Amino acid sequence: MAKKASSGTADKKASDKKAGKGDAKAGESVDKKAGALKAATSVNVRHILCEKQSKALEALQKIQEGQRFDKVAQEYSEDKAKAGGSLGWQVRGAMVGAFQDAAFALQPSTADKPILSPLVKTQFGYHIIMVEGRK
Repeated sequence: MAKKASSGTADKKASDKKAGKGDAKAGESVDKKAGALKAATSVNVRHILCEKQSKALEALQKIQEGQRFDKVAQEYSEDKAKAGGSLGWQVRGAMVGAFQDAAFALQPSTADKPILSPLVKTQFGYHIIMVEGRK
């Protein structure tokens, strides 16, 4: 946080001069991440969707045992993203709240060594999420 303090004051001065031409919004997303991940506007996301929590937990266990995310997604996911769970590049606002929050909080990883979200509950069911890229 100390690193950003000096650039934060410069950003504030710049945004004061520009009177809110987008700088404030960019500053907010950087502040929320507090040095963890760079702010991104889109993520290349994969997920596994299960209606029942027990099935989602079973899929999660398979991945934790070393199975590839895409293979487990083909076997367990109950939505149209059966092609290894890929949803492709998604922008902020295109995903439901809890799913979006989890996706944008994840570090990019690969299907053979995924960094996973905990189970995320939405109106569609239970999701296991991984991100392959951020931009």
